[in-house]
Amino acid sequence: MSQHSEMPAPHGALARAQADLAAGREWKARDRLLGYLAGEYDPEALELLGELHHRMRDLPAAGAAWFGTTRRGAEVDEAIEAWRERHSDNFVQMWHSLPRSVRDHEGNKRVDALRRRAERDQPAPVVPSEKPGGIDPAVIIAVVLAVLVVVCAVIGFVQLLRWIVPGG
Repeated sequence: MSQHSEMPAPHGALARAQADLAAGREWKARDRLLGYLAGEYDPEALELLGELHHRMRDLPAAGAAWFGTTRRGAEVDEAIEAWRERHSDNFVQMWHSLPRSVRDHEGNKRVDALRRRAERDQPAPVVPSEKPGGIDPAVIIAVVLAVLVVVCAVIGFVQLLRWIVPGG
């Protein structure tokens, strides 16, 4: 088995994103990586996405991408700080800003800690209370309006008869 066949080939989307970058189409590479990472967890693609966002001067987006990797350093810290600032340390918003594949992949201690914080801070869903036998306010309003229309129609009909019938 040759050394070349032992190395995994980059995924097609990753290779195309790298080709887009080489051709100066950062926006296309970014869109391609975002689409790929929506369904596939790939640390190499996350690294590249973070680098791309950093190159495009979108520090919060770079921070979100790099948060899901093992990459460390001053530029990573700066980007993650910008990401936290963008979301005002709202852990639920921060959680939802991560690529879906990062959220679905377990094992990264930082991501797992954020998941727990987001679940704890997630507001409870609002469940409408339905009281059996209760009357809907819209029904009451509709009935009142219907009665008002009927009363007005009767008054109008009586007035019309007075005009038509002589001596009435």
